[in-house]
Amino acid sequence: MPRKIILDCDPGHDDAVALLLAWGSPEIDLVAVTTVGGNQTLEKVTRNALAVAAVAGITGVPFAAGCARPLVREVETAGDIHGDSGLDGPVLPAPTFELDPRHAVDVIIDTVMAAEPGEITLVPTGPLTNIALAVRKEPRIAERVREVVLMGGGYNVGNWSAVAEFNIVVDPEAAHIVFGEKWPVTMVGLDLTHQALATPEVEAAIAAVGTSPARFTVELMDFFRESYRGAQGFDHPPVHDPCAVAYVIDPSVMTVRRAPLTVELTGTHTLGMTVADFRHVPGPGVTTQVAVDLDREKFWALVVDALERIGEPAR
Repeated sequence: MPRKIILDCDPGHDDAVALLLAWGSPEIDLVAVTTVGGNQTLEKVTRNALAVAAVAGITGVPFAAGCARPLVREVETAGDIHGDSGLDGPVLPAPTFELDPRHAVDVIIDTVMAAEPGEITLVPTGPLTNIALAVRKEPRIAERVREVVLMGGGYNVGNWSAVAEFNIVVDPEAAHIVFGEKWPVTMVGLDLTHQALATPEVEAAIAAVGTSPARFTVELMDFFRESYRGAQGFDHPPVHDPCAVAYVIDPSVMTVRRAPLTVELTGTHTLGMTVADFRHVPGPGVTTQVAVDLDREKFWALVVDALERIGEPAR
């Protein structure tokens, strides 16, 4: 049976690819899409999510806007990577449907509580504000969610600071809440996603699909390449967020390692650092694990297959 997921995102170029992968994969049942302020303001990333839905012909899935700011801290965005719109590069189509009137936090709670226990997987690919507030508002979802597979953090590398990754450091208190719940958590962090590079060979395979969603994806990657080269010195951009979706589709796409996981909330130089404790064999009470190695060919094959299945959506 396809895995039912809620994709909580802040599109963002790599979030857009994650959404296309989730919609196109036969192994995923996309039951809701929620947005959170992150890569750009909430208004912009929500508009971007609806634009990607129009590109892919997504129908029958509620889209809801969530938290515009972190729990405690001031808003930070990543315009140097994603541009002023949050999705610079391609021409963005007009939305084809309206947002769900509910707040994203309530969509998450309602969806999880209406489903059978263990049926819904949460896949956050932005700051964890919505997920943290949902489990605080309705603690019972922690025992009903199958697992949380998040893109964020890094046990050995950072991008917003020397040791902290953007999604975590902009709302570390939310990450602290999510990591501390009893649900299973898989952290797909920079140590893994920096292996998911959109090389010219990858772009050629996507372009060969020949559809408008595939061309849209190539345009995303072209802009992403230039922004990553200028901001962080990458020759080819790491496409972070679809890695989390790929793990839900096929866990064999990556190697994971179980370990206690915490986030630094007070360090002068280490705020937002995600700390995985690899010193000992973890006990049975450890519910967190981190992604280590990526099967690159298998990962990109999943993305290409999803785009082929989406095909050319009716306009």
